[in-house]
Amino acid sequence: QVQLVESGGGLVQPGGSLRLSCAGSGNVSRINVMGWYRQAPGKQRELVAVIQSNGSTNYADSVKGRFTISRDNAKNTGYLQMNSLKPEDTAVYYCNAELWADLGTRIGYLEVWGQGTLVTVSS
Repeated sequence: QVQLVESGGGLVQPGGSLRLSCAGSGNVSRINVMGWYRQAPGKQRELVAVIQSNGSTNYADSVKGRFTISRDNAKNTGYLQMNSLKPEDTAVYYCNAELWADLGTRIGYLEVWGQGTLVTVSS
């Protein structure tokens, strides 16, 4: 079974930092595009950052200069480094990837979501 396994969430004080990880597991051959989304209570899910296979990145205006998305293609893993965290960054963070996976009889192109990890920014 192809999965994205997230880790790294938790409670942090305003101004602090956290690094989220998202690892592809199962028969993942290669990750194409990876993105991080977040959903705060009572709000819609929003795109935070995305990284293409060539390393190009895009960020939501609200996190530019504070968050950095990166990836390790050899490990099929992506990261979101979050610095200068604010209370309004509190949300469940989800990774999302478009990837190729060995489905047994063929190579499939799938879109997969992680299970989500809670980030709470509070004093």
